[in-house]
Amino acid sequence: MDSVQPTQSTGLFARWAAWCDSVPHLRLGAAMKPLEIAVAGCGPAGLAAALLLVRDGHRVTLFERFAAPRPIGSGLMLQPTGLAVLRTLGLRDTIVAAGARIDRLTGRTASGRIVLDVRYAALQRPTAFGLGVHRAALFGSLHRAVTAAGLVIETNRTVASAEPLAGDRRQLVFAGGARTGQFDLVVDALGAATPLSPPTGRDLPYGALWASLDWLDRDGFDAAALEQRYAGAHTMAGVMPIGRAEGFAAPQAAFFWSLRQDRLDVWRRGGLASWKANVLALWPRTRALLDQIDSPERLTFARYRHRTLKIAAERGIIHIGDSWRSTSPQLGQGANMALLDAYALAAALRSAPDVPSALAGAVQMRKSHVTIYQSMSYLFTPVYQSDSRILPLLRDRLVGPLAKLWPATAILAAIVAGLIGSPLRRLGLSLEGLHGEPPT
Repeated sequence: MDSVQPTQSTGLFARWAAWCDSVPHLRLGAAMKPLEIAVAGCGPAGLAAALLLVRDGHRVTLFERFAAPRPIGSGLMLQPTGLAVLRTLGLRDTIVAAGARIDRLTGRTASGRIVLDVRYAALQRPTAFGLGVHRAALFGSLHRAVTAAGLVIETNRTVASAEPLAGDRRQLVFAGGARTGQFDLVVDALGAATPLSPPTGRDLPYGALWASLDWLDRDGFDAAALEQRYAGAHTMAGVMPIGRAEGFAAPQAAFFWSLRQDRLDVWRRGGLASWKANVLALWPRTRALLDQIDSPERLTFARYRHRTLKIAAERGIIHIGDSWRSTSPQLGQGANMALLDAYALAAALRSAPDVPSALAGAVQMRKSHVTIYQSMSYLFTPVYQSDSRILPLLRDRLVGPLAKLWPATAILAAIVAGLIGSPLRRLGLSLEGLHGEPPT
């Protein structure tokens, strides 16, 4: 398949698309007719893209492999970048009300030494904060908005391929051989295991056990912080408040414990009692959370893979979110990157004269930000999840103390907030809302 090559006018498209979004009545570009668009996958990337595109006048159909769309996983961190996109969708206030505001990220060794202390206040922007939220809360808000918009969702549809047709159109093929009609554009939001792109990347040695638990006993915890405890780089525990999701009476916290993928079976054979003893030895205050884990089924093991497609858009198809790139959640950017990708695609389609130009423009708007954070994740993940003995020593004895000094405090806050590389400015967004000036 031929790849979409960025054109010289991509920069103009990006600037013009950014301004168009600040003017609510501007929708499709003058030369762009409404498109028939298939969105594969009902995660945050797929739901947000579908909602943005249908509001812009396109005819959108969502395809989901489950009998009923549902979220997968525990809690996640929304950053100012993701919240800026949710603001444009009219969902920011709903999400903030359901989640828990995070003002600080902290990390301590087993002895209590502080080796990580990142505060959003260092950005000196009152609208810059993190939000711990249950995946079900984010999914529910997006799904309700999609339903209200009258979008068609076809369930029990396991996408196997997106076959190219004449004129850059595509046709989805499902497991079992069934086929759709023709689409002007396919949006691949199927995640890291997408069958719509060639295999790439590598599995990371470490994954994590996750659970969403009632957070009734907060004694000793910071209610506005994501807190972590480390033993070298091979063991990490974390607790993050995630607010109240639908169906949960009590406030929730996400608990996670790092674990090598190849030791998962050993963990299962060892039993919960032995594992809980190890957790309590590292972090005694987690007892009230651990008491709720009465079977291994209360924990979900997440596997991580570092991958970045060299070509994010081809003729008639674009890969967004984890379908484009994925890594460990160490920097907390996954859902935020997905929301930014969705917004970039919609913005590009509003101004470009044709689909190939729009796809090139969308990729160009996101490429530098993606490259920066994929590189940082590649570098930082071994510092917190690896078998190295030297890296955690440097982290604890050298990097930790230096990170408390300016300008490191502001730089770390900007990294965590997802603001390195000015991703919002590239999309015509800001922490406070939308930019209102046309491009020059």
